[in-house]
Amino acid sequence: MKRRSLTRGATLPIVLILSSMMLVTAGAWLQTSLVAARTAVATRERVQAFHAADSALIRCSRMLQLAQPSMNASSKDEPTRWRMKASYDGPNAAAIAPFASWPHARRVPQCLIEAWAEKSYLITARGFGATADSEAWLQLRIDIADGASTQHWRRVVARPF
Repeated sequence: MKRRSLTRGATLPIVLILSSMMLVTAGAWLQTSLVAARTAVATRERVQAFHAADSALIRCSRMLQLAQPSMNASSKDEPTRWRMKASYDGPNAAAIAPFASWPHARRVPQCLIEAWAEKSYLITARGFGATADSEAWLQLRIDIADGASTQHWRRVVARPF
């Protein structure tokens, strides 16, 4: 009879320890799932903004090659209008929207064409995702010489303004 009274209280602490371990593990899994879901949404937004900017860049480069405007560049330094917010937003914005709409985006993509030296142009495209934080910037330098064009692509890592 004495043996039975010693083992009676040992079951409750063991069950409590096991259930607390299960709760901690479930909480960690839940947190990991939430982080993975947020990461997936952010990646989708970045990819959508990138594709919008890439499409605007392609369309504006085709427009440039078809029209071949005569823009005069005063220096051989890189153009700087693409770094100014007024070039994209506001009543005097020089950027164009090459598409009437863009699906699931906050805004339509934009592009800005600037002359760079003689027979060179810099095209800057700005694409958007569904949220305000998802924005992608791409650039393309087009050099035209003897009827042939050379393209130099680059990605702008951060917003310029």
